[in-house]
Amino acid sequence: MERSKGRRLILLGIVLVVIDQAIKVLVKTGMPLGGHFNVLGNWFQILFIENKGMAFGMSFGGVIGKYALTFFRICLFIALWWWIGKLLKREKPVPTGVVVGLTLIAAGAFGNIIDCLFYGLVFSESTPTAVATLGHYAPFMQGKVVDMFYFPLWRWPDWVPLVGGDIFFEPVFNFADSCVTVGAIYLILFQWKFFSKE
Repeated sequence: MERSKGRRLILLGIVLVVIDQAIKVLVKTGMPLGGHFNVLGNWFQILFIENKGMAFGMSFGGVIGKYALTFFRICLFIALWWWIGKLLKREKPVPTGVVVGLTLIAAGAFGNIIDCLFYGLVFSESTPTAVATLGHYAPFMQGKVVDMFYFPLWRWPDWVPLVGGDIFFEPVFNFADSCVTVGAIYLILFQWKFFSKE
């Protein structure tokens, strides 16, 4: 039974990573950097940007920091999959929602790891005037993460203190980020009892 569950989780992880990579490759090879179009009015757009470092475009110590960050992500991914495997081997069954939530997080992390490891080796540089093709723009582990989902839901009125004139939700993210976020929120909201016992 647990082997069957493990196979289904692996399949789920593979499907999520394939969806993530398919979207990223379509955007990277079909749009110039900064290119965008509306999907559902102005509040949902596809906007192609590249993330050089951590979440929301933050950087992490230049080239050496990027190597360290990518290595750290790989270690976290391996630890997460090891933990899922350990949970599946327990005599007392673990709630399916726990391992599904952890699988979402692991798959999302792996999707972004692929960008960091290989995109610099596989694609040419994306620019505002040129769409990427097969080529090379960075060494191993120095690739940029492709982001594209943008939800500028509304702009705060100018009279609101501190945030007046700003867009309510400004981050641009990708499918892998969504997997991580959905998995984490699901675990916090619906599986907190399991983790409190742990």
